[in-house]
Amino acid sequence: MTALMMDWPYDVSTVESPAFLVDRGALERNLDILRDVQERSGAKILLALKGFAMWSLADQIMGALPGVTSSSVGEARLGAEEFRGEVHACSPAYSDDEFRELITLCDHIVFNSVTQKDRLLPIYRAEGKRPISFGLRVNHGHREVETELYDPSAPCSRMGAPREAIPAGGMEGLEGLHFHSLCELGSDALERSVEAFEAKFGDLIPGLKWLNFGGGHHITAPGYDIERLVRLIKRIKSTYGVTVYLEPGEAIAIRTGVLVSTVLDLMHNQMDLAILNISATAHMPDVLEMPYRPDVLLDGQLAGKAGEKPHTYRLGGNSCLSGDVIGDFSFHRPLKADDRLVFLDMSHYTMVKTTTFNGVRLPSIGHVDPQTGEATIVRRFGYEDYKNRLS
Repeated sequence: MTALMMDWPYDVSTVESPAFLVDRGALERNLDILRDVQERSGAKILLALKGFAMWSLADQIMGALPGVTSSSVGEARLGAEEFRGEVHACSPAYSDDEFRELITLCDHIVFNSVTQKDRLLPIYRAEGKRPISFGLRVNHGHREVETELYDPSAPCSRMGAPREAIPAGGMEGLEGLHFHSLCELGSDALERSVEAFEAKFGDLIPGLKWLNFGGGHHITAPGYDIERLVRLIKRIKSTYGVTVYLEPGEAIAIRTGVLVSTVLDLMHNQMDLAILNISATAHMPDVLEMPYRPDVLLDGQLAGKAGEKPHTYRLGGNSCLSGDVIGDFSFHRPLKADDRLVFLDMSHYTMVKTTTFNGVRLPSIGHVDPQTGEATIVRRFGYEDYKNRLS
C-alpha cells in the first residue's frame, strides 16, 4: 500500500475516536475519473468489495459503477442487498452449499479451475433459476507485483488455472476468462500482463462474451496513464468483440478517508513511546503485512521520519501484541495525552480487514459532507460485536 493522501481539511477535534471517516467529495472525484474511463473505453468497472465495502455509500458509488465483485458468499450477499447492481464472484474454491447460495445472488461466477467448474455446473443446471454467466480464472505466470504476499502470479500460486490445466473441451459452459495479476500498479503493467495473457490464452478467447482483467489498477492515483488504459481496452474490445471488466477496490477509495486516533499514554524506554487507542494488527493490518509506513497528521501538519522533526516517537497500538507497532514518527511539538493523530489514506483495505483481536474496540465508521465539513457517524461498535464472534 502506498500512502498518497497528504492532508485532511476537516476538523477532527470533536469527532469521536477512534473512527474511520470518508470524505464524500474525494470519493466523488475518484468516481468521476472512473466514469470517464468507462465512457471513453467501453469497459465496465466494478467495485471490489474486498477492498472497500462501506455500503452506507452504495448509492453514491452505484451512481458511477455498474456493480460489484465479491470473493465470498458474504460479500456477494452484501452486493445484492445493498449495492443492487451487477454482482460478480471469484474465489479460489466454492463448497457445494456456498455455490448453491451464490447462484441465487450473482450475475457472473468465476471458477478457479476446470475441476471446480465440472463439479459445480451440474448443480446450477439442476437448481439454477436465474441467468448467470460463468467464467474461468487463469494464471499466465507473468509477474509484476514486488510483494509476494500480494502476487497472484507467484510460483506455485493457487490463484487461477495455468494453461496446461485446461484440457481440450475445458471451456465448455463458460463465457469468459478472468485474470488478476496486479497490485497498486499502472496501465503499463496491465498492458504487459494482457500481452502475456494473450500469448498463453488467446486461442481460447474467440466466441467468449467477456474478459475480466481483475483488480490492482491504480486508476485514480496521481500519475496513472489513463490514456494508455483506454487505448488498451479499446484494442481488446475491437480485436475480440468482448466486454472488458476491471474490478479495482483501491481505485474507488484511495485518498478518500482517514483513521482518527487519540494518544492514551506516553512512555520512555530507550526512546519516547506513544500508545494510541488504535491497533496496527487489529485496525490497519496492512501496516504490518505489506508492510508500509502510513502518513500521520498532528495539528494538520504531516509527521516526519524519525529524527526529521524535533520530537520523535514510536507509535504503538493498544493490543497486547508486542509487535503492534505502527512505526517511528517525528513531530513539530511534543505529544501529550488526548492529542488527536490522523492517519491518512485509510479507507481501502482497512475497514474490511479490522478484527476484534484482544477485544479492542473497533473504530466507528462515518463520512464527511464536503460542503459543510460535518461528520456523520453511521456505525458504532461495542462489546456485543466482540462477543458475538466467539462461542
